[in-house]
Amino acid sequence: MPKKLTVVVSQSQGKNPAKARLEEEIAAALLFDPEIDVSLVPHLYDMHADHSGLLFLRSVAEPLVFLSWLYPRATRWTLDRQGVKGQEGTTLLRSEGEDEDADENDEAEESQSAGIGSQGQVPKRRIWCLDLRAYNDAQVYLDEIKRIGAEQSMPTIGLSLSLNGGPHRHRIAPYLEPQKLLSNGKHEPGASTSGVSARPAIELEPTKRRWYPVIDYSRCTNCMECIDFCLFGVYGLDHSGSILVEQQDNCKKGCPACSRVCPANAIIFPQHKTPAIAGANGEVTNLKIDLSKLFGGEEKDPLAMAVAERDAELVADGREAVGMAVGIPKRQTGSDKPRDALDDLIDGLDSFEL
Repeated sequence: MPKKLTVVVSQSQGKNPAKARLEEEIAAALLFDPEIDVSLVPHLYDMHADHSGLLFLRSVAEPLVFLSWLYPRATRWTLDRQGVKGQEGTTLLRSEGEDEDADENDEAEESQSAGIGSQGQVPKRRIWCLDLRAYNDAQVYLDEIKRIGAEQSMPTIGLSLSLNGGPHRHRIAPYLEPQKLLSNGKHEPGASTSGVSARPAIELEPTKRRWYPVIDYSRCTNCMECIDFCLFGVYGLDHSGSILVEQQDNCKKGCPACSRVCPANAIIFPQHKTPAIAGANGEVTNLKIDLSKLFGGEEKDPLAMAVAERDAELVADGREAVGMAVGIPKRQTGSDKPRDALDDLIDGLDSFEL
């Protein structure tokens, strides 16, 4: 039967029973909806590029609702980075920690956005990213999925047919049997989902926890501050000269330094404890810093924090700390702001041949 929508639930890290229960309640309720295809994948951020879950997601051509334990902005650009592209779908649900002014803030940020945009061709289909951390009630998500589905006027051929005969069919096959991923496959219409089995009938390909930056290309201006600042070979350039995360696993676990020096707030670390760094809307840093804070003030400036974080990782690698002598963000050329003591300091450092 033709479908209108594909819904994918990205599982949480670890084995939190409350999170697993919410995932199962949502997926089980959608199993028997005649207009929706549903499946589950491991935690999005932890899947490597050749993981079967990502092969499955890249094969989905239909409008996609993706539920994960991340901020929607982090989810969207992690999907995009992994080749799962689409137009951003608008959801009525809020993310974790968003307040009543979130819509106004989003509009203000969008109006100021001057990013280079997603790299490569972006299909017309839409992708809606929902934050599973925001609500404990599965019905909230089911109602939103139903609302989104009602807006889709063009049915598609469905997953089982669209993926038939694909080059990775054997690896993708488990994702086409979602009932076997839930509580030993015993879900039937009207069955209770209050209990969560620890052993589904099919075990998905395992993942390991990862740490790497995700670029929000709706904000990224290709200024190259990140590639100048990072000394671990994480960033590179694509064939068109646009910045990209080239060596994800070169990134140092727990280090978000490059996100602090990005003038466009375009670098996301989805697992960081600071919301703005993890993908919530808002600013990570303002690069004009107060020297009194840099040299012993009560509060550390983001740039000073970034330098300290980078130095700590360099020392841990057996290399020498470089402090502010290397990769300090460039000053804005043509700025009408008056020079300050930091401008003089940066110019002085730049004059040294190090």
